[in-house]
Amino acid sequence: MYTYSFEKLEVWIEFKELSKSIYALTKKFPSDEKFGLISQLRRASVSICSNIAEGSARKTNKDKAHFTTMAFSSAVEVLNQIIISYELNYINSEKYFALRKSIESITNKLNALRAYQINK
Repeated sequence: MYTYSFEKLEVWIEFKELSKSIYALTKKFPSDEKFGLISQLRRASVSICSNIAEGSARKTNKDKAHFTTMAFSSAVEVLNQIIISYELNYINSEKYFALRKSIESITNKLNALRAYQINK
């Protein structure tokens, strides 16, 4: 089976795992959040992986960098929703700080990837 280039990217692998964690985490949210935070968090987290994958298939480095920027924006969106979830007591402080640390690691990698794409 062929392995696409995005599947080899550490940042894609990390956020794919974080997305799976977010799916598991949001199963425990109140059911009245089904069309609110649950949906938003899930869509935003999958958007990051999708933008990384889509960008990897683009021809120009400028296009690739554009999709990396969109992935970064979605990561910040996820962070915002995690903060709100924490303040609503949907997640505990241990999970909150672990998620923040993971998002920080990923956004640093996205910044490095974007810099590489632009300067290549």
